[in-house]
Amino acid sequence: MLQKLTETVQFLKSEGIDSPQIGIVLGTGLGKLVEEIEIIKSVEYKDIPHFPIATVESHHGRLIYGLLEGKLILAMQGRFHYYEGYSLAEVIFPVRVMKKLGINFLLLSNAAGAMNLNFKKGTLMLIEDHINMLPDNPLRGFNYDKLGPRFPDMSRPYSHKLNELLTEIAKREKIILNKGVYVAVMGPNLETRAEYRMLRSFADAVGMSTVPEVIVANHMGLPCAAISVLTDECDPDNLEPADINDIIATAGKAEISLIILFKNLIAEL
Repeated sequence: MLQKLTETVQFLKSEGIDSPQIGIVLGTGLGKLVEEIEIIKSVEYKDIPHFPIATVESHHGRLIYGLLEGKLILAMQGRFHYYEGYSLAEVIFPVRVMKKLGINFLLLSNAAGAMNLNFKKGTLMLIEDHINMLPDNPLRGFNYDKLGPRFPDMSRPYSHKLNELLTEIAKREKIILNKGVYVAVMGPNLETRAEYRMLRSFADAVGMSTVPEVIVANHMGLPCAAISVLTDECDPDNLEPADINDIIATAGKAEISLIILFKNLIAEL
């Protein structure tokens, strides 16, 4: 794995991608932030050695390097998921690459279902903590001490500093920013009423990503923050059939607020 990591980093440096300051992972239906970036270099995932290929229709599959609010940004326009058939080691490989290229902070976004009935569709949730219900862990297997410790601490997986800044920005910009616990499940199907009843007893929102990337960020000592765009309301007593097109459309509308938060945060880092 270390050899693959070295080869990927060397390739991207040869493409002119060097010393980015902030990494961004854009989730389902959340690609418009790229339009705000002064792009220096764009590389398709399929052209990057050892990178998986994004198979989800709403994920573009490009690595974007450029300037945003005066900072060098490396953005993943589309991520990888366990449900696509990839191992979690493959899912989190790009995070390791971004850290080795030099990023100091990692910002993540995702589309999630709101199980807390006080949270409304189309709003955002700042992830304060998470529960991993994926059937694997990205750190399972041999530990490379050069990357991080065998037993990384997860007492505060999301940066207190970044979360405080995002909270302040949301207040200033008058953006509704709920706070809660995110639970990651395997997918790709959405949940049954019984599953929502179980999950809502210990989490506020549910999705199929983000947690593996956060685990690895902590393993490598990389401060991170994550925001969920709440695309549907998961009330098991009034559950309606899910429409993926509606979910993507809702994510696109709510992304305007997400872009404001991320741009202001980047400017202040």
